[in-house]
Amino acid sequence: MQTEASFKLAVLVSGRGSNLQAIIDSIERGELNAGISLVLSSKPDAPALDRAKNYGIPTHVLESKSFSGKGEFDRALVAELRSRKVDLICLAGFMRILSREVVAAFPGRIINIHPSLLPAFPGLNSQKQALDYGVKFAGCTIHFVDESVDCGPIILQAVVPVYDNDSPETLSARILEQEHRLYPRAIRLIQENQLTRDGRRVLQNPTSVGKTA
Repeated sequence: MQTEASFKLAVLVSGRGSNLQAIIDSIERGELNAGISLVLSSKPDAPALDRAKNYGIPTHVLESKSFSGKGEFDRALVAELRSRKVDLICLAGFMRILSREVVAAFPGRIINIHPSLLPAFPGLNSQKQALDYGVKFAGCTIHFVDESVDCGPIILQAVVPVYDNDSPETLSARILEQEHRLYPRAIRLIQENQLTRDGRRVLQNPTSVGKTA
């Protein structure tokens, strides 16, 4: 595992870590010139921690109940990330909303993946929201993180069809396939300085348009 690569990632998780695995696999295949310096979880029993340990990736757990308040938790999170000297922070199922202080500590260096075509269906249970609304297409979004929930400038999106017999589980599985494809690509675009921000718009430089991860 390329934990000593020049472009260092921190991946923040709370669950299974399937997007973490997609990033690891992309690095292992040589498609992504980066290394994971830290996998940080808000839950000590998150299966994603075992995935990281299997590759010798450093892990750290920050449980909110271990701190007297949100401010103390946020300061500990910022300190841990700074100690690893990471270039990019990737949220991959991290079940905590980052505060203004955390976002301000790493401006333009935090990204998130969300299982809907934002700005539609932010927050939890996005797949069920999509089915309940009756949309014909759903998908996933990778975006920069700002102070609002699931509202940062959009980097990449992928679209999947919604079928009449879909359940939240079947739709989630179809979206997850695209998440695994898209996340390493977004990281690579950032690592290679292939993105330009213009207000809320995130533009790909001409040399990167059409490339795939």
